[in-house]
Amino acid sequence: MHRRLLVVLVPLAVLLVTALGVPLGVTVAEREMQEVYVDRLDDVGRFASLAETALSTGRTEALDQELTRYHALYGIPAAVIDTSGAVLLGPAGAYEEAARAEPDLGRIVTAALAGTRSAPSGEWAPWDDAALVVAEPVGRDSEVVGAVVSISDLSRTRERVLVRWARLAGLGLLPLLGLMAVAWPVSAWVLRPVRKLDVATARISAGDLSTRADAEAGPVELRRLAASFNTMMDAVENSAQRQRAFVSDASHQLRNPLTSLRLAVESLEPHLRPAGAGQQAYDVAVEELKAMQRLLNSLQASARMESMRTASPVDLDAVLATRVERWRALTAAAGQTLAVDVPPGLRLLEPPGGLGSVLDELISNALRLSGAGLVEVSALAGPGDVVTIAVRDDGQGLDAAERGKALARFWRSPRHQNVAGTGLGLAICADLVAGAGGHLRLEEGLPRPDGSGRGFAAVVTLPVVA
Repeated sequence: MHRRLLVVLVPLAVLLVTALGVPLGVTVAEREMQEVYVDRLDDVGRFASLAETALSTGRTEALDQELTRYHALYGIPAAVIDTSGAVLLGPAGAYEEAARAEPDLGRIVTAALAGTRSAPSGEWAPWDDAALVVAEPVGRDSEVVGAVVSISDLSRTRERVLVRWARLAGLGLLPLLGLMAVAWPVSAWVLRPVRKLDVATARISAGDLSTRADAEAGPVELRRLAASFNTMMDAVENSAQRQRAFVSDASHQLRNPLTSLRLAVESLEPHLRPAGAGQQAYDVAVEELKAMQRLLNSLQASARMESMRTASPVDLDAVLATRVERWRALTAAAGQTLAVDVPPGLRLLEPPGGLGSVLDELISNALRLSGAGLVEVSALAGPGDVVTIAVRDDGQGLDAAERGKALARFWRSPRHQNVAGTGLGLAICADLVAGAGGHLRLEEGLPRPDGSGRGFAAVVTLPVVA
C-alpha cells in the first residue's frame, strides 16, 4: 500500500524539482553563452582597434602575426576583412573554411560593415552545432574600411553547460532520494494500522468476530478509526453472542415443558375411544409435538454450530474417510446407491463446525427428500484456487423458483410438508460455508432414470489451502 503512496508522492516531487531545475538550467546555459560572447566581443574589439591603426599606417605584419597566434592558441579563426568581404589579415584558409559552414555570416558581416556591432549568432543549446560569429567594424560611421570577424566553435562551451546541467541534476536527485528515504518508513508507519485493519476485516469476513484492530500504533486519526472499529465489533460480537445464547437457552428451556406436554398428551391414548373423533386430534397433537421437538433440536444445534466461527484447513480425503462408509450404509438402507468421485490430495478451508457436518446434511436431504435412486458425491479443483464439492441426485429436485427460496430459513417445499424436517439445514450450511469464504449454490442434479427431468444438486465452493 505504501508503494502506491510513493507512486503518487515521487512523481509530484519529480515535477517540483523539474519545475525548479529547468529554468535554472536555462539560466546557467544562457549565462555561460553570455560570458563566451562578451569574451569574444572584447577580443574582436581589441583587434578592431589595432586594425584601424595598422591599416591607416600600413604596418600590418604585427597584427597579422597576432591573429595567427590567436587562432593557433584558441582554435578560433579571426580575420580582418575589407568592405568586399576579402580577407586582409589573419588565417585566411581557416577563416574561409569556417565561414562556409555559417549561413548567418553574411548578415552579421553586412551589419558590421554598416558600422553596427552584431548580436550573437547561432544557437546556444548544447545539442546544436552552430558556431558563434562576432563581427566588429574597423573605423566609425562613414569611415568604416572593414571589419574584424571571429568564428568560435562552441563545443567546449556546450560541454561545460552539460557538465553543469549534470551537476544540477545530481543536486536535484538528492532531495528526491531524501524524500524516498524518509517517505518509505514514514508511509509504512502511517499505513501499518491500515494494513492491520485490512487483515482484521478479512478475518472477520472469514467468521472470526473476536478479531480486533491495533488501536495503539500509527497517526492519531487512524488510532481513533481503529478504536471506533473495535467498539463496533464489540457491539456486533455481543449482539451475535446474545442472539445465539437466546436461541440456545430458549430451545433448551422449552425442551423440558414440551417433553412433559408430549408425555401428558400420550398418556391420554388409553382413554380415547378407538373409533372416536378424539383419536384423529390425538394423532395430530403428537405429530405437532414431535415437529416442535425437532425444531428445538435444530435451533440448538444451529446455535452450537454458529458459535464455532473459525475456519481451518482440512484434507478432503480425511473427511471422506470418516463419512463415506456411513453414507453407503444409509443409502443402502434406503434402497439407494452412493457414488463417490473425489480425486485424492485436495486440501481446503473447511467451514466452522466442520465440513463433514455440512456434507452429512446434504446427504441427509438427498436421502429424505428427493426420492432418488442414485446419490453422487464429486469434487474438483477449479480455477481461482477453489475446490468445488457437489452432492447430486436423480430424484424429484426443485424448480428454479424453489431453488431461489430453498436457502432461506424455515422454508420447505410444499411436497415435503409431511416429511420430517425443519427447513433450517440448507440455510445453516450456507452460512457456515460463507464463514469459510466459500459459497453454497443449488443447481439441477442428475438426469432422472425415466427421462422426466433432472434431480437436485447442492454445490459447495471452498478456498484451496496450499
